[in-house]
Amino acid sequence: MRLGVRVLRDWRPTIARVRSLLRGTAISFLVLSLTLWLLPGVNTRGVLSMLWLVVLVAAVGAVLRPLLLVVATVLGGYGALVVGVFVQATVIYVALLLADGQPLPFALAFVAAVVAATLSAMVHWLADAGTDDAFIAETLRRMVRRRRVDGHRAPGLLVIQLDGVAAPILQWAVRAGNLPHIGDWLRSGRYRLRRWHTGLPATTPAAQAGLLYGDDRAVPGFRWYDKAAGRLVVTSRPRDAAQVEERIRTGRGLLAGGGASVSNVFTGDAAASLLTVSRGTLPGRSAAYAAFMTSPYGLARVLVLGVGEMLKELHQARLQRRRRVWPRVGRGGRYLLLRPATNVLLRDLTVSLVAEQLAAGAPVVFCDFVDYDEVAHHAGPARAEAMGVLESLDRVVGILSRLAVHGGGRDYRMVVLSDHGQSQGSTFRQRYGRTLAEVVRAEVTAARAAAAPPAGEEVVVAASGNLALVYLTALPGRADWAALESAYPGLVRALAAHPGIGFVVVDDGPAGPVAVGGDGVHRLDGGAVTGADPLAPYGPHAPAAVRDHQRRTDVGDLVLVSTVDPDTDEVAAFEELVGNHGGLGGWQTEAVLLHPAAWRVDEELAGPAAVHRQLVRWRDELGLAPPAA
Repeated sequence: MRLGVRVLRDWRPTIARVRSLLRGTAISFLVLSLTLWLLPGVNTRGVLSMLWLVVLVAAVGAVLRPLLLVVATVLGGYGALVVGVFVQATVIYVALLLADGQPLPFALAFVAAVVAATLSAMVHWLADAGTDDAFIAETLRRMVRRRRVDGHRAPGLLVIQLDGVAAPILQWAVRAGNLPHIGDWLRSGRYRLRRWHTGLPATTPAAQAGLLYGDDRAVPGFRWYDKAAGRLVVTSRPRDAAQVEERIRTGRGLLAGGGASVSNVFTGDAAASLLTVSRGTLPGRSAAYAAFMTSPYGLARVLVLGVGEMLKELHQARLQRRRRVWPRVGRGGRYLLLRPATNVLLRDLTVSLVAEQLAAGAPVVFCDFVDYDEVAHHAGPARAEAMGVLESLDRVVGILSRLAVHGGGRDYRMVVLSDHGQSQGSTFRQRYGRTLAEVVRAEVTAARAAAAPPAGEEVVVAASGNLALVYLTALPGRADWAALESAYPGLVRALAAHPGIGFVVVDDGPAGPVAVGGDGVHRLDGGAVTGADPLAPYGPHAPAAVRDHQRRTDVGDLVLVSTVDPDTDEVAAFEELVGNHGGLGGWQTEAVLLHPAAWRVDEELAGPAAVHRQLVRWRDELGLAPPAA
């Protein structure tokens, strides 16, 4: 009940709530008209009488709406539905007695009232399921029922990852006033915003390996080829993610000591791993998962908002085509189902699971929201569709900050970060009429005509955005430049000369790795440059990022990065995505970190491992360090 009083005290009229009131007026008019038309013996004095009924019911509904929100917080959605039907039925019954020109039998008038109120309440319930008020009320109710308070506890740490959001994009949205919650944090001076360079590859698996474990050396891309095992590794597959995690886990990850991992690639040594790829299971043991799937504001909300997302996607894709927006890619097929899955179902389920862990008092919670990343891939990272999703994620941050107040005996501090950004551009295939794999195979065929490679040769091209790892499986281990030149004369230079390839990285034996461009060579050990520096267009962090990438396991015989336009910062993705990340060029390597302004940053944040060290220091300063092994 104290929680209900707090919800009522915090309720304020907003534009969204005014729209809801107007919607309720229209619904009341239609429902009452239908009821009075269907039930014999119930008549009114005409349109004015009907309008009087609608005004009366709408006025009572406006007064009751915040009270029903409290009922939903205390009794749940079904309780609010029952109470709402009873109250509206009483109001409609009294209104019918006042408005009708002749006495009505009590039973008939009350039946009319119940029918109208039931229809109206059910329509309102379905529509309100899509509002944040109803969702927060339901989530708070479950949190309070499951909250565990075992005396005084140290503060907690909640880390929210906004997948794919570049620091310049976030700053732009804040300046435009489109992110009220994050904007208030920054303008009030309570939080600081810092950029950090992701390094290479700029992908979620590499970033989370670094953020959660401080070790990203086992992840050379989103996908790569394991020559020893003879198979392609894709980190979105649970089995592959689990094998990668076994290589890097130490038992001392960021979430060790009772933490929770929600909607991530890896567990971070968390005690609770929910919707985590490396575990490959649904959170069947989670009470929040079961409650979400059976609550009146769970599946109903998913249905209402999910259908809305599909219709919105169809409309926005049509607008891109009609306005001839370029660059663009096709947005149909499975993406039409993927968008509501990520932007509604996964987002709300993640919030519910995080709320459960906060109520249980988990010391550190790390969660990932992929909404923006998915939409930006298909629409473009700075397009209206993606910016609209970023606004919705700002609301999620606001919701989680409200829920964190009710954590199980902990005063949760919040950190918001991204794992990488995104860059935009026409794809490699759109520009040159062939995929990168087709170009590489053609050059290999031309090169091997002057040599005699072993039988059974195969070329594997594993693309991650505008980064590609090329494996020539006829050559054992990782082939150096001399071995490649012997088997495929001129292959490296031919690929480097392609207008869509910015540079090719190859191991030059004792001289170390080199980046080869069309007009120059950059030796990564020592930094000597011959001719035009192929890494210059990619910024000052590029040499260190490429050199570090060469030390990773299972890196390709050749590493290719697409060209970057010096005027637009656009790159040519080797996948069919208008917004992409994985390599270098543009904003894909410009990630963001928001933290309480009073917290100091002890080192330059270059790479996810550096951010991991900083997060660990903040965690330990809060008194949340895991016990010694």
